[in-house]
Amino acid sequence: MSTHPLDNPLITSMLFYPRADRPGSSHIAGAVDGSIPVADGVSLGYRFYIHQAAAPVILYFHGNGEIVSDYDGIARLFFDIGISLLVVDYRGYGWSTGSPLASKLLSDAEAVVAALPSILSNAKVGDVPVFLMGRSLGSAPAVHLAYTFPDRFKGLIIESGFADMPSVIRRLGIQPEMFSLPEQVLAPVGNARKLQNVKLPLLVIHGEADQLLPVEQGQQLYDASAAENKTMLRIPHAGHNDILMVGMERYFRSLQHFALGL
Repeated sequence: MSTHPLDNPLITSMLFYPRADRPGSSHIAGAVDGSIPVADGVSLGYRFYIHQAAAPVILYFHGNGEIVSDYDGIARLFFDIGISLLVVDYRGYGWSTGSPLASKLLSDAEAVVAALPSILSNAKVGDVPVFLMGRSLGSAPAVHLAYTFPDRFKGLIIESGFADMPSVIRRLGIQPEMFSLPEQVLAPVGNARKLQNVKLPLLVIHGEADQLLPVEQGQQLYDASAAENKTMLRIPHAGHNDILMVGMERYFRSLQHFALGL
């Protein structure tokens, strides 16, 4: 059992909403399921929606209430703009093993990068551009990988992301000082701080009516980025979880321009 302050049961119960699933359940032709070992006895499940062998790939980290199979419903929309989608679950989600731990989000993501060449090779995908994308909670592993392995990726996309961990903790109704969460504990998940040293092209997508993570969070990420090539797409009237419904055309047009236009 983890003793890390971020893994306090009250925090994890409010931060993670895992659901179980099984591999091989996708109805999408060409979807490939697999697992990535990240620690002794712990592996992360993934689903690779392959559009074409030569298509750019988005390595996607989803929100805290989603699992990879939820993306069966929108994978074809990524195909329509010429992109393959590789979605990775967190510990305890889908067919991943272990229990969700905030303290392992970033190190687990690093293990995903180590496994990426094998995943692409086994799927017979060529030497294609790979982009990082993180939605909500997933912005933390996506930003961390852009910060840690900038040479491995073509660009970074953040949807409904957060600037810093204290903001997330407080939005959950938790005061960091109640759980011995000093700055040195929260700093490693500082998205805005890391982006100050990330020069990868950046696309930030945020709903202007987001009540969970207000659009100012996305603006902070955009402003902090050291990228020369950066864009912020603000979707009017969109909240935290309905960006696709409210702004689908602009959303995918921006993704297509970003991933295929660079």
